[in-house]
Amino acid sequence: MPAWLAALLTRKMLICIFTGFSSGLPLYLLLNLLPAWLRSEGVDLKTIGFFALIQFPYTWKFLWSPLLDRYSLPGFGRRRGWMLLTQFGLLFAIGALGGLDPKTNIWPILWLAALLALLSATQDIAVDAFRREILKDEELGLGNAVHVNAYRIAGLIPGSLSLILADRLPWDQVFWITGAFMIPGMVMAWLVSEPAVRGTPKTLRQAVTEPFQEFMGRQGWQGAAMVLGFIFLYKLGDSLCTALATPFYLDMGFTKTDIGLIAKHAGLWPAVIGALLGGLWMVKLGINRALWLFGVVQLVSIFGFAWLAAQGHYDSIGAGERIALAFVIGLEALGVGLGTAAFVAFIARATHPAYTATQMALFTSLAAVPRTFVNASAGWLVEMLGWYGFFWLCAALAVPGMLLLFKVAPWSGDAVTADSAATPK
Repeated sequence: MPAWLAALLTRKMLICIFTGFSSGLPLYLLLNLLPAWLRSEGVDLKTIGFFALIQFPYTWKFLWSPLLDRYSLPGFGRRRGWMLLTQFGLLFAIGALGGLDPKTNIWPILWLAALLALLSATQDIAVDAFRREILKDEELGLGNAVHVNAYRIAGLIPGSLSLILADRLPWDQVFWITGAFMIPGMVMAWLVSEPAVRGTPKTLRQAVTEPFQEFMGRQGWQGAAMVLGFIFLYKLGDSLCTALATPFYLDMGFTKTDIGLIAKHAGLWPAVIGALLGGLWMVKLGINRALWLFGVVQLVSIFGFAWLAAQGHYDSIGAGERIALAFVIGLEALGVGLGTAAFVAFIARATHPAYTATQMALFTSLAAVPRTFVNASAGWLVEMLGWYGFFWLCAALAVPGMLLLFKVAPWSGDAVTADSAATPK
């Protein structure tokens, strides 16, 4: 058996599949299924865009991440307890959503979706810490790659299967079926052992202050500002570009089944392949050069959406239109997969091993800001600029993050190995 295959076929890699799937499902539900449901029920684009604000827990999760390091749930431990609690809550929050009517219960839907996002972000904190604690340093690269790809594959449920079911079943049944896919992660969290405790904070103050003091002391205020600014800006244009992707496809004339069968699959597999290729290429390129090259691909791919928008609404959908949609989505997904591979490696490199959980929560929270706050303006921007102008704006917003590479990741920076790219330093 090849060494790479033997490394994949282990119990830890199987656990990473479950953690990635459970972590990705609720986020993709908020990004894909929720907007499609609201749009199909006649909710306007401004309101749908405003729903991006419910994702604020992904942005602010670093505020309560020290609580998960400091406290544990009796009988289950720090990691398993928080995973089980949040997964149980997610199952019922997802199922309950479908029982509400968007035409008469838009505010209850908003608050329930916000609760879902809070539970999902908290699960991410526990899952990331759990994964970091069960993997040895030499397993981090492969384990995180497996986790990320399982995270993306989870998008097939709310972004494909659920949409196809929505053409055939009532929405309340669709949401309960979608929520049931949280059960495998719950079974995993129940069966696994709690990781050995290493360096548990003695006080809440210690859990809160030391990770931030270490980062600022290591980078300096100016360096820290540069790093944080880059994390915020690098994927800003791409994130905004896809904020209203499903409503865009619907407005172009594609059916929910078209989106489920074509757009989501065309978006998934190039992203998975891109992430794997990105990881392999970084072995020779190094993180810095990968950020440059993959960032260019990520920027150029946005122009495909502008081209598709320039075609206008399709009066009839044939093979040509479906191929065009698949090509545009696939190109953008490839850029995202490549860019994400380098971006995650950069974030990991910016953390200190003694404070990985809280610092990772801080950096990933900051990376989620565009998806949460900036994307909330997407509906307003589309109505003001139209889809074509909106996508050109997204391309322009991708440029500042690329310019910051001169400071945070210069082209002439040292190359890194796969292990060092995946392991916090």
